[in-house]
Amino acid sequence: MSERLSYEEFIRKAIVSLRKEGYKGIHTVYSGFNNAFKKYFEGANPVEETNKLAKEGKLIIRPVKGGVMLYLPEDVKPQMDIGDEALKKMGL
Repeated sequence: MSERLSYEEFIRKAIVSLRKEGYKGIHTVYSGFNNAFKKYFEGANPVEETNKLAKEGKLIIRPVKGGVMLYLPEDVKPQMDIGDEALKKMGL
């Protein structure tokens, strides 16, 4: 029997496998990720584990309607600070 994936390996595989063509991330609810995570890890909390990986810089989480989107760090451009962007638009 093959060895179980770690949380990080599972999440990376899910993002790559479940994302729709043209998209770089997955919606945790609509993609089925949350349910698959709970089944694979026998009831483990996907929110806790994804938040841990995000704090470690191994995952990017963006809030969206109905849940969050998960991205691999290498697939996301660094976002400019929203305050800096507002000041730039204001010419300041």
